[in-house]
Amino acid sequence: MSADEEYEGGPDQLADKLADLDEELAEQRAEALRASLSDYELEDEDAALLAGVTLGEDGVEYLPALPVVAIVGRPNVGKSALVNRILGRREAVVEDTPGVTRDRVTYKAEWMERRFSLVDTGGWEPDARGIDRSVAAQAEVAIDLADVVLFVVDAMVGATSTDEHVVRLLRKSRKPVFLVANKIDDARQEPEAAALWNLGLGEPHPVSAIHGRGVADLLDEVVKVLPDVSAMGKQEVSGPRRVAILGRPNVGKSSLLNKAAGEERVVVNELAGTTRDPVDELVELGGRLWRFVDTAGIRRRVHLQQGADFYASLRTSAALEKAEVAVVVLDVTQPVSVQDLNIIDLVLESGRALVIAYNKWDRLNDDDMENIDRRRYLEREIEQDLAHVTWAPRVNISARTGRHLERLVPALETALTSWDQRIPTGKFNAFLSELVAEHPHPVRGGKQPRILFGTQASTRPPTFVLFTTGFLDPGYRRFIQRRLRELYGFEGTPIVVNMRVRERKQR
Repeated sequence: MSADEEYEGGPDQLADKLADLDEELAEQRAEALRASLSDYELEDEDAALLAGVTLGEDGVEYLPALPVVAIVGRPNVGKSALVNRILGRREAVVEDTPGVTRDRVTYKAEWMERRFSLVDTGGWEPDARGIDRSVAAQAEVAIDLADVVLFVVDAMVGATSTDEHVVRLLRKSRKPVFLVANKIDDARQEPEAAALWNLGLGEPHPVSAIHGRGVADLLDEVVKVLPDVSAMGKQEVSGPRRVAILGRPNVGKSSLLNKAAGEERVVVNELAGTTRDPVDELVELGGRLWRFVDTAGIRRRVHLQQGADFYASLRTSAALEKAEVAVVVLDVTQPVSVQDLNIIDLVLESGRALVIAYNKWDRLNDDDMENIDRRRYLEREIEQDLAHVTWAPRVNISARTGRHLERLVPALETALTSWDQRIPTGKFNAFLSELVAEHPHPVRGGKQPRILFGTQASTRPPTFVLFTTGFLDPGYRRFIQRRLRELYGFEGTPIVVNMRVRERKQR
């Protein structure tokens, strides 16, 4: 029996009981539960959460985007090793071969209670003949994304012409730059770092990413200049909702954007895009304005295409940072691929709302045997491969002809409404108590964890925190998520359920 099946239970009366809820009484009960937490060992951050959240004028909490620190430099200077050292765990792939690829480029990091996003620009193999151009382009993408840049140089090799090329870009950016002199393993090698003063980027910071020497001192300086909110995330809260169009190459992303803009003939503005920037367009669809962000596709990593792939994944990260909802475009004439699933996972990791657009649907309309078979296989693929996102609105479209494009609008509106949704604390705790009464958590090792109190910590995406006396099984947490969806909708948005296990105070 799977963990999820264990909590299936039978039909319950949850919906009826919550429909009859006296909301004022529910709030009073929740307040009593909150007060009873004083009997438990709470941490400082618990108090801030329990004090309530700050809401915007429309009752929605707006979470600021984390500041972004980008690590740039030519291949094999130790960028990925530095990423791992800052994260305190082995995440980025580290090998002696320059340009080892990875799927992830953005990580969440923390230092001295300051949280930030870390962008690792290592891990792809530039064309050796155009190494200056490739490294420069990589640095440009990272600089566009970043609030602070760590420029890593191999101090034992010294500054190369490629390094000097990147320095010129960094000077123009006017962003805070830290010159990281890597591979200084002991004090005897520090004169090698001092030689990098002549790059004109200020004081070199001698570190050994592999051994950790000097990294703490570097981070102490970095957090002093980190902004509270990423410049990338300082989007206007009002105004058109922001939509990222994602998908692997040739699934019809650009066609979708062009058809949406061209057919309506009301492109209000086109922000200048370059080869490395997503192109933003204001488009009127369904009687309202939307800001569409088109991105380069993520393609299978192939030798000598890795540079382009890497920019594509960086651009996708950038688009998701700017977006509120992602439309992932799938080609119905092709099987659901690993790249499709990776793109969906990127959206889930980013916490953005999600709509899935099945493009080229017009090609399956013919009733020949091949198309009938493809439709049958497609339904099976959706059931199997996309089972974890059954909550995402599904729209069948043809970007080429514009057929059913208008169906995107209600799907986007539904997903964004769910993404913004908040459940009052009283109602949420009533839901939890009724759920646990009808489907108690199994006893594990002679103990049964209890849920003491729950609250929705934030929206965008809806994030719930449960104070418990022990760890809840992952299957039970998924069961809570599923019942939340069944009762409150949340169509088109991921739901996050976090736990805080707290022990009773010793008397």
